[in-house]
Amino acid sequence: MLRRCLPALFSLALYAALPAAAQPTAAVPADVDTLVVTARRRAELRKDVPAALTVLGPDEIQHARQQLGLDESLARVPGLFLQNRYNFSQDLRISSRGFGARSAFGIRGIKLFVDGIPATLADGQAGVDAIDLGSTGRIEVLRGPASALYGAASGGVIHIHTEDAPEHPFVETRLSLGSDGFEKQQLKAGARSEKGDILLSASHFDYDGYRELGDANATSVNGRVRYQIDDDARLALTFNSTHSPWAGDSGGLTRVDSRNTRRSAFTRNVRFDAGESVDQQRLGLLVEKSFGERHHVTLRNYAVWRDFSNRLPFTSGGSVELERFFGGGGLQYSYDAGARGSLTFGVDIDAQRDDRERFDNIAGQQGAMTLSQDEDVTAVGVFGMARLALHEDIDLSVGARYDRVEFEVDDSFLSDGDGSDEIDFTSFSPSLALLWRVRPELSLYGSVSTSFETPTTTEFANPAGGGFNSDLEEQRSTNYELGLRGTGPLELQYEAALFHIDLEDELVPFELASQPGRRFFRNAGSSERDGVELSASFEPYQGLVASLAYTYSDFEFDDFQTPSGRFDGNRQPGVPKDQLFAELAYRHESGFAVAWEFLWADEFFVDDANTTFSRETWVSNLRISHRFEVHDFEIVPFAGINNLFDAEYDANVRTNAFGARYFEPAPDRSLYVGLRVRYTFGS
Repeated sequence: MLRRCLPALFSLALYAALPAAAQPTAAVPADVDTLVVTARRRAELRKDVPAALTVLGPDEIQHARQQLGLDESLARVPGLFLQNRYNFSQDLRISSRGFGARSAFGIRGIKLFVDGIPATLADGQAGVDAIDLGSTGRIEVLRGPASALYGAASGGVIHIHTEDAPEHPFVETRLSLGSDGFEKQQLKAGARSEKGDILLSASHFDYDGYRELGDANATSVNGRVRYQIDDDARLALTFNSTHSPWAGDSGGLTRVDSRNTRRSAFTRNVRFDAGESVDQQRLGLLVEKSFGERHHVTLRNYAVWRDFSNRLPFTSGGSVELERFFGGGGLQYSYDAGARGSLTFGVDIDAQRDDRERFDNIAGQQGAMTLSQDEDVTAVGVFGMARLALHEDIDLSVGARYDRVEFEVDDSFLSDGDGSDEIDFTSFSPSLALLWRVRPELSLYGSVSTSFETPTTTEFANPAGGGFNSDLEEQRSTNYELGLRGTGPLELQYEAALFHIDLEDELVPFELASQPGRRFFRNAGSSERDGVELSASFEPYQGLVASLAYTYSDFEFDDFQTPSGRFDGNRQPGVPKDQLFAELAYRHESGFAVAWEFLWADEFFVDDANTTFSRETWVSNLRISHRFEVHDFEIVPFAGINNLFDAEYDANVRTNAFGARYFEPAPDRSLYVGLRVRYTFGS
C-alpha cells in the first residue's frame, strides 16, 4: 500500500519545492507558525516535529460540549478510533493505528500524561475516569510508536494539559442536563500573579444510562498550582481526587438483541449486578530549572492511590477487590544548541503495587474467596534523543531507549504458594527521523521507529488459575512512516501520514464459556498494518471553519493460529478500514456559535475468524450556543443534539466475545442543554 501511495507523496513534495512564484501565495497563520508543543519531551515548534501530531485547543474540548467523554474532542484526530462513551464501567477505549483495539476496558498501547504526570501504570494500562474535561485547555496527540522516548507506547502518546488561569481572577459555574437522566454540575476558579497561577475545578455528574444497568455517577476535584521560584526555576503541583461509587456494566448483546432490544442489558450482567466502584487520589510535582539559556533540567515525582471494586457476570471469582498504589519519578536533561540542534536524555522509574483479591459473585453479593495475591510491577527506562541540523532546512533526529519491566506475583491464597511467579522483559527501542522544511509553510518527514508492549497485570491472568500466564510474550513492532504538514490560503492547515507497521507476537483477546465478560490473552505470530491519515481545516468565510479527517487502516494477520483454527490473512478485528470525520463550525462576532459534525466508520470484523461484521456507523451531532456579556459576567447558554438523525449504531464492540455478544448499542437521538456563567474580578 505504501508503494502505491509514494507517487502521490512525491508529487506533493515536487509541487511544494517549486519556486514560490509558480504557486498561489500562501498566508501562513501566525498561531500555527509559532505553536509550541512538548509531545517529544521538550518544547519545540509543532511544524518542526517529524511525526504525526495533532493539537486540540479549549474550543474543541470544552465549548458547548456535553463533556461525557474524551472522545467528543478526539474524534477529529485521524488514526484514532474511539468507542465506549456510554459504558462508564469499562471506560473509554482508544485505538491508535490499531494499538489499543484489543482492550476490553481502559487504554492499552498509548501513554497518557496529565500536566506532565503519567496517567499510565507501570504495566501499560491507562484510564480516563479521572480526567476533568471541564478544566482541560489543550491536548497533544502524538501518533505512531513512541517507545524511543516513552517506553511501552506502541500507538503513541496523549498529553492532556489543564487550562491556564487568565490574567484576571475568575469564578465560573456550569450546569447541564439532558436525555437518559444526564446531569452535570461544575464549579471552577482561577487566578494569576507575577509569581504563578492557580486553577481549581470541582464537578459532579449523574447518568441513568440509555441501557438497563447503564447508570453511573462520579465526583471529581482537580487542581494545578504553578509557582515561579526565581527567574530560572519553577514548579507545578497537580492534584486530583475522583470518587465514583457506582458505574453499571450493561454487557454485550448478540446482533439480533442489539437491534430488537437495544435498551436491555445482558441477562447475566443483571443477575450478577455487574459494575464497578472507584476511589482515586493523584498527586504530582514537576520542577523545572534552567542553567543559562541552553541547559534545562526537569524533575518529576508522583503518587496515585486507587481502590477498585468490580463485579463480573459469573460466579467463580466474579467479585474483585483491588487496592493499588502506583508512583514514580523521572529526571531529564536537555541541551539546546539553537539552530544547530538539541540533546535530551533522562531516566524514568515507575512502580505499581496491587493487592488483588477475588471472591465468588453470588447474585451480586460477595461470596467465598477464590484468589488473594500481591502483584508488583517495576519499570525502569533510560532514554536519549538528539536533533542535529544537517542544513538550515534539514534536521536529523536520532533516539533510543532501554527498558526493563519486572512483573512479580506473590500468592497468599494457595497453601503451597503455587500461584507465585516472576517474569521480566527488556527492550531496546531505537528511532530515526528526517525533517525537511521544503518551504516556510510546508515540511516533509520520514521516520523509522520500533516499539514494544508488555501484557498488563490483568492481561497476564492465567486461564488455568492463579499466578501469571507465563506463555505470554511482549508485543514488538517496527514502524515506517512518511508524512507532510503545511499551511496555505484561507487559514488552511493540513497534514498527511503514510505508514507501514510490522508486528511480532501481537496480543489478542479471547473469552472462556465459564467466565463470560472476562478476557484472557494470547500471542499472534505476526501481523502487518498499512495506513493513511489525512486531516485539513480551512476558513472559507470569516467565522466559518471546515474540518476534515480521514483514516484508512489495512491491518492483517500474517501468521496466527489458535485452538479455534488458523487465521492467516484475516483482518484485525475491532478497527474499521475507512473512517471519516467532518465538521462545520460558525462563530459570529455577536457571540452566536453553531457547529455540526459528522462521523462515519465502515463496518469491521468483530472476531479473529472474520465471521461477523459490526454495522456501519453514521453519527451526526449538533451544538449551538450564544455568548452574552453583562458587566463583569459572561453568560453562555448552550444546547446540543447527539445522534441528530436517530441512527442505530454500536457505541462499543467487544471483540472475540463468547456467545457472539459483541455489541453495545448506542443511544437514540439525545438532547442536552446547559448554562455557563463566569464572573471576572477587575476586568
